[in-house]
Amino acid sequence: MNKKTVATILDKKRKSEKITMLTCYDYVAARLISSQDIDMLLVGDSLGNVKLGYENTLPVTVDDMVYHTKAVKRGNAGAVLVTDMPFMSYESSVEEAIKNAGRIIKEGGAEAVKIEGGIEIEGQVKAIVNAKVPVVGHLGLTPQAINIFGGFKVQGRTQEAHDRLISDAKALEKAGAFAVVLEAVPERLAKEVTETLNIPTIGIGAGRYCDGQVLVVDDMLGMFTDFTPKFVKRYANLDEIIAAAVKSYVDEVKEGKFPKEENTYE
Repeated sequence: MNKKTVATILDKKRKSEKITMLTCYDYVAARLISSQDIDMLLVGDSLGNVKLGYENTLPVTVDDMVYHTKAVKRGNAGAVLVTDMPFMSYESSVEEAIKNAGRIIKEGGAEAVKIEGGIEIEGQVKAIVNAKVPVVGHLGLTPQAINIFGGFKVQGRTQEAHDRLISDAKALEKAGAFAVVLEAVPERLAKEVTETLNIPTIGIGAGRYCDGQVLVVDDMLGMFTDFTPKFVKRYANLDEIIAAAVKSYVDEVKEGKFPKEENTYE
C-alpha cells in the first residue's frame, strides 16, 4: 500500500476526489482501519470521552496524545497520521504551541497536528507550520470550547456566525493549514467554505459537500453509545456483539464448558 502524505491530500482536492478519515487510538485499530486504504487517521482528543471516560475532551493532556499516537503509529499501514493538540497546549503562547506540536511529532510520530480555532490562533498555526509541522484546522463546533458554547450545539446558523466562520477558514488557509475540519455546521455553509478554500475541508456533521468526511470510529462501529449525534451513521453494532460474546464466555466458564481439551496443553 502506497504511503499517503500531505501532498496526497492536497492533490485529492485538486482532482475532486473524496478524502476519508477516521479517528484511531490504538495499535490494533490502526492496523485494521489503515488496511482498508483510509486516507487519514486522526488520534483525536475525543479519546477523553470514548477511551478514558471523561465527560469531555478538556482533561486530555499532551502526554495522553503522545502515548496514543505512538500506538497508532506502530499499526498504521500508510495513512496520513494526524494528532489533536489538546486543550491548553497551544492557547497560551506561540512558544508553547511550537513546543507541544514538536513533542507530538518527535515523540509520538504524528505527521501533522490538528488545532481548534480560527483567527485567534492564526499566529500559532503560522508558527507551527514555519517549524515544519503540517497543520489541520478545526472550525464550527470545537469541543474544547464546550463551556463557551454551552454544550454540543450546531454552529454557524446566524449571519454573524456564518461570516465569522468564513473569515476563520480563510485565516487558517493563509496561515498555512493544509486542511480544515468543519464540525456541526449547516450544509450550505460547509459548501460555501469548501468552494472558497483551495485546501480540503473534512466534514463531521457538515453535510455532503465537503472534500472529505471524518467520524469517531467508536461511534460508527456502535461501541460508544453514551451519546450519538445526528450525523453519525452506525456501520456496525459491536456493543451488542461484544456483550453477547462476554456473556457466552462467563456462562461457559461457570458451567465448566471452557476451557475444553483443545484449549489445554499436554
